[in-house]
Amino acid sequence: MTREEELIRTAKKLDKMVSRNNMEGALDLLRELKNFNMTLKLLQDTRIGMSVNAIRKHCTDEDVVSLAKILIKNWKRLLESAHSQKDERPNELKNGRDGSKQTEAPSGASPNRESRRDAPVDFFPPPPSLRIAHPRCPSTEANGKPFCFLCLLNSKSKPETPKTPTSPTSPLSPSFSSGAGPLSPRLLTGDSIRDKCIEMLSAALRTDDDYKDYGANCDAMAAEIEDHILSEIKATDMKYKNRVRSRISNLKDPKNPNLRKNVLGGAIELSRIATMTAEEMASDELKQLRSVLTQEAIREHQMAKTGGTTTDLLQCGKCKKKNCTYNQVQTRSADEPMTTFVLCNECGNRWKFC
Repeated sequence: MTREEELIRTAKKLDKMVSRNNMEGALDLLRELKNFNMTLKLLQDTRIGMSVNAIRKHCTDEDVVSLAKILIKNWKRLLESAHSQKDERPNELKNGRDGSKQTEAPSGASPNRESRRDAPVDFFPPPPSLRIAHPRCPSTEANGKPFCFLCLLNSKSKPETPKTPTSPTSPLSPSFSSGAGPLSPRLLTGDSIRDKCIEMLSAALRTDDDYKDYGANCDAMAAEIEDHILSEIKATDMKYKNRVRSRISNLKDPKNPNLRKNVLGGAIELSRIATMTAEEMASDELKQLRSVLTQEAIREHQMAKTGGTTTDLLQCGKCKKKNCTYNQVQTRSADEPMTTFVLCNECGNRWKFC
């Protein structure tokens, strides 16, 4: 039996112990592996590292776990020595240390090559075509790092591809970019926050090129809107930024182009757009929807009443009608009269009396 076949047989025994959750005899097998003259090529071909790592994870015997850790640590050193040897070879070629070896006759092998041939470690990792994908590993990566021993071997033998740095881009920059260029010097305020807000307002007014139809100067209009906002808030704080942001969002809204056209055409004054609320800037469709929802909420509020007595003896002070429902509840002490709660069935007005 060859050394590779012997390792494969040991690996199968260890895998069977893990699958049956019976670790009897695992310590003897690990001791045999400790005395085994291991090479990197045998580790990669037999995948014995995976089997030992599985024993380490599933076994509860401290002796077995500690011995498995020692084996894995020793086998990792084989990999590190292989990489260090690989890094030293180009330096030797640069310094001309191999020149004397090349002058020797081909028939005579140098002692260094003889010793390397008998060395227990194959110093070069296998080519990519010989690397084996193992389905037993549930995930070859955990937090970006290899998670089992064989994955570690394969990952370290693969050349790393250099990553090209990418410049971070702000998520807001594409939305507010405009092809009009920087502001003219006469519109600059000297405050970077104010100047940036004016640029973004100007870009919002230029959406869909509507300003060309009106012949409007978007930079000047944006500067005037910003000036009205600043004159009301008195500072470039978060309230100021939120006010500017809401103007930009509504002016750029593709579902509400009439707001932008009204501002460009002068139907809405610049001082007015600087102070309008979100409800006032909403599109006609959204305003109608809000009105419908408000009416439904009022009706649901009027319907949300628990029992009561309908009467025409009480008159609503709001609509002056006598279609009411009342309830009486003892809210004060027992010797006090009951409190009467009245609901107008016509307008929803509520009041109480004692």
